[in-house]
Amino acid sequence: MLVRPSDEAELATQEVAGVCRICAAACTMRFTKDEKGRILKARGDPAHPITHGYACSKGLRLHEAHYSSERLLHPLKRTPDGRFVRVSASEALDEIAERLRELIERRGPDAVGVYRGTFGYDNPLFHNLLKALGSRSFFSTHTIDQSAKAVTADRLGSWDAGKDQFHHSDVILLAGVNPLVSNTAFNFPGQNPLRHLRIAKARGMKLIVIDPRRTETAKQADLFLQPWPGTDAILFAGLVREVLVNGWQDSDFCQRHVIGIDGLRQALAPFTPDFVAGRAGVSEAELRAAARMFAEPQPTGGAVRPKRGAATSGTGPDMGPHSNLAEHLLECLNVVCGRFAREGDPITNPGVFSPARRYRAQVVPPRRSWETGWISEATGHGMLLGEKMCGALADEILTPGGNQVRALICDSGNPVNAVPDQARIVTALRSLELLVTVDPFMTNTAKLSHFILPPPMMLERTSVGNPTFERAMMSWPISRFAPPVIDRPEGAELIDGWEVAFQIARRLGVVLELGGQPMDMRQQPSELRMWRQTFRNSRIPFDEIARRPPGHLFDGDVVRVEAGAPAADARFDVAPEDVRAELVAVLHERPTDDGFTHRLAVRRMREVLNTAIQHPSARQRRSYNPAFLNPADMASLSLREGDWARLISPYGAADVRIAADPDVKVGVVSLPHGWGGLPGEDNSDDLGTNSNLLLSSVDCRDPINAMPVMTGVPLRIIPRPGVDGTLRASTPQAEAATANSSR
Repeated sequence: MLVRPSDEAELATQEVAGVCRICAAACTMRFTKDEKGRILKARGDPAHPITHGYACSKGLRLHEAHYSSERLLHPLKRTPDGRFVRVSASEALDEIAERLRELIERRGPDAVGVYRGTFGYDNPLFHNLLKALGSRSFFSTHTIDQSAKAVTADRLGSWDAGKDQFHHSDVILLAGVNPLVSNTAFNFPGQNPLRHLRIAKARGMKLIVIDPRRTETAKQADLFLQPWPGTDAILFAGLVREVLVNGWQDSDFCQRHVIGIDGLRQALAPFTPDFVAGRAGVSEAELRAAARMFAEPQPTGGAVRPKRGAATSGTGPDMGPHSNLAEHLLECLNVVCGRFAREGDPITNPGVFSPARRYRAQVVPPRRSWETGWISEATGHGMLLGEKMCGALADEILTPGGNQVRALICDSGNPVNAVPDQARIVTALRSLELLVTVDPFMTNTAKLSHFILPPPMMLERTSVGNPTFERAMMSWPISRFAPPVIDRPEGAELIDGWEVAFQIARRLGVVLELGGQPMDMRQQPSELRMWRQTFRNSRIPFDEIARRPPGHLFDGDVVRVEAGAPAADARFDVAPEDVRAELVAVLHERPTDDGFTHRLAVRRMREVLNTAIQHPSARQRRSYNPAFLNPADMASLSLREGDWARLISPYGAADVRIAADPDVKVGVVSLPHGWGGLPGEDNSDDLGTNSNLLLSSVDCRDPINAMPVMTGVPLRIIPRPGVDGTLRASTPQAEAATANSSR
């Protein structure tokens, strides 16, 4: 139930500006408030030079969650009988800190861990708290969502000045990403994406889209390839081979900046168009056409010049089998074609919050960081991006040993719904000595927690930018700073995630560092003072950012790519030994159906982001996540819209509602992630289905980054009637038995 003012016209008194922080697009918004300060409606800012009034459906409903009757407004503590009782923030923090102190003394600092979710990326203090305590047990969605990109940069190398930028491109290739719905993609504008795509296409840019579903973005493509999910590595191998066979590579760039071209050419030789067509489900003609459109040099003014533009991917390839290999090969497509910013090119977004720096036309060398430093006793995996692997979170909790995690703080995340193999992650979280969740709603993870600390929601706090992806996912230097739009609820006791970390540090007697300087731990700083220290080295001085209106475009200066440093001699390594070995393994794999008739494909729904779907406003357009099938598949299975069916994989089973989608490839089940209740709860229309019930966090996991296979998983479908309109979700034991019987 949502609480709304009764008469919008009568109560509306003012309109204020703000920034939507649901995703990396950070669109500028206008909020109409009534005389009591409550938001009546939201709209995009028509005066903004980039968004031109655009806002997605999630942004337009951003304020509704703030007024949800299901929102938590006071800290809660779970009692031994499972009930939650209200406690003060001070009482909760005192007990949390004391239990952490005792645990560290008994088990060591690695026993204390943090999981950072989607909305925790602008809070650096939890990571800094672990550093101050000496713990390495930091986990985040970084290493479960497209972590293959970090592996590739560390194994292949990267380009200091970045890829060819969207605004200067002749061609863009998008694989397994749908920015017209997600508003988030590397090297693609997330603010009013359709408008900017149409402008680019009007000047002649070509768009290639690769996806098992004819997505909203694919419908705008000049060329669309619809492969089987999980075959990305094979398809990309075929594309790179076609470029090399036809001599469409940038030979000068490769000679200066690349090693291993001959080894790559040899390793890719067997991935012929007919082989790729047979395994990936695309035609030979489509493969050749995509390679030609992306790579063939084009005549210009009587001469021939290499094309500009880049290939980029999303969760599709990075959550499938051989995800690191797929991402490596996609980046090899950019490397062999030289699709990187060159000396003299303008940097369209030199950053706002990130520090000023020079951009050079040179390779950042491979480091293979996961091979050095700490190695997990539980799984043998190293660390990536300074974090332990999220795909191994359950192992790090359940496996006895010197580094076993026994306490976990979840900052704005819901691993019960986000991490594959739900039954196992729930078992792990239930086994913890202390589980603390910072979240405004009673998520499935919160239900298992010993303490729940509700924070202010995004319109009640100062909005800032997270510089981690500022350039990669923002095409212009736009400020994401905005003061609070509304007051916090009267009588509520809310504590922000950064305040939780600061207060725990104070109680444990450790000093946190922020912005390269120690914090004054004698008294908690104001929110603005904390952000001022965080961004003390920002390219645009923080006080200058803060005095500008939300969404300000800092486009006064032009930053250009400089020549590589004289001593810079690093090169891209396109064919390291482990990549060539994995190509051989893929080549000789013999896919077998074993009774499985379909394949799972990951999908994002327009109404929600990841697991942030707990409040009613997000469920108004659709209250559950259906399994989307092509109507031809539905007809062959005698299924109708809304029917119940059971999906069975080699690892588990899940009951789903069926919905028709003619844009899904025949033989594919397109199931949105992030939904569902706890194992054993009713699988009703109020909960949806957790796709992680179909996945394993043990049987199919990458040896580098512990990335479980989340798409391309074999499935079979059993139609089944509902019981009074609902079905009780299977127990883990029943699911395992059903799955085993299908082998």
